[in-house]
Amino acid sequence: MKILDLFIAAFIPVLKVLLLTALGLFLALDRIDILGDLARQHLNKVVFFVFNPALVGSSLADHITAEGIGMLWFMPLNILITYIVGSSLGWIVLKTTKAPYDLWGLVLGCCAAGNLGNMLFIIIPAICKERGSPFGDADACYRQGMVYSALSMAIGAIYMWSYVYNIVRIYSSCTNSEGEKLDNSTENITPMEETTEKLSNSRMRPLLPLNGCSAVQLLEKIKQCFQTFATKFNLRKLFAPSTIAAIIGFMVGIIPEFRKLLIGEHAPLRVVEGSASLLGEASIPTVTLIVGANLLRGLKGTRIQLSLIIGVIVIRYIALPLLGVGIVKGAIHFGFVKSDPLYQFVLLLQFALPPAVNIGTMTQLFRAGESEYSVIMLWTYALASFSLTFWTTFFMWLVK
Repeated sequence: MKILDLFIAAFIPVLKVLLLTALGLFLALDRIDILGDLARQHLNKVVFFVFNPALVGSSLADHITAEGIGMLWFMPLNILITYIVGSSLGWIVLKTTKAPYDLWGLVLGCCAAGNLGNMLFIIIPAICKERGSPFGDADACYRQGMVYSALSMAIGAIYMWSYVYNIVRIYSSCTNSEGEKLDNSTENITPMEETTEKLSNSRMRPLLPLNGCSAVQLLEKIKQCFQTFATKFNLRKLFAPSTIAAIIGFMVGIIPEFRKLLIGEHAPLRVVEGSASLLGEASIPTVTLIVGANLLRGLKGTRIQLSLIIGVIVIRYIALPLLGVGIVKGAIHFGFVKSDPLYQFVLLLQFALPPAVNIGTMTQLFRAGESEYSVIMLWTYALASFSLTFWTTFFMWLVK
């Protein structure tokens, strides 16, 4: 297979992203003002609460099955490795550059979290349909690619909103003089409540004596402990909407009774899954437009250090992909990864993606680091056209 065919197959999906991003930038211009600050804030909430959960849940429910999930066990571990390695390298960059403390959460998040959802849902189907694709039949490649992309987005959403979200929240709360006010103002729109309050400030009910207590007293003691835990760690807000949608999607896809009820042409409640899929399809173009609109701030410039931008670029486009080749090849050697070339390609591509766009949603929710995030996005996504094309071409050649 010619390298030129692989290059074209890799460049077309990236070009689609660039065109949508450019459109978002155009709509955010002052003389157009369709995607202004207020519009982006409201649209981010719609994406956060509606579009992303619908996409994650419907994709998993439709493509994940009990038979196939056992073959994909390495993918969650692979994504976790990208987060751990990325944040570790990001911490080194922060220490080396002596970056301002209020930017630590933003930089760590950009180094740790790649765009596992939107980019894969754009790149994989486009590559499968390209003439130079090394992955065989286009329809079979598309179906299997959607399974990998859906699982990648679901796992990425869990890590994103349980790990990166808390990093951004903690650093923005610690450094912003109005952190308490921001936390209170976003109480109804964020997926977690503040859980770092000291236990010494809590009022715990006195526990009953342990010695000689009856069964009723023991149950009362357990109830009191659970109430204390639930008070400090609000379980209802422990998961983001996308995480909850991922759990529901797994249940529908894996449990046969649910699957027969919701999935398929003859399913009694197929209209529910169809409606969720319709909403989910709006997520990718909407978030890509928001990314383009956020880049407008990056064009105006901010106080962020050039060394931080270079550090994020080096980590995401050089260090992580090179480490990813070694990690995935090692997993293949030890038999942890099946021989499917498309599966191996997705695992490799997870190391080479630009920073996650949902970090922008987090910065807007907390009103912290928005302009700095825009500058990082401007440069990383501007260079993504070259980096992604190169690494995608190389990965396809490596696994074909």
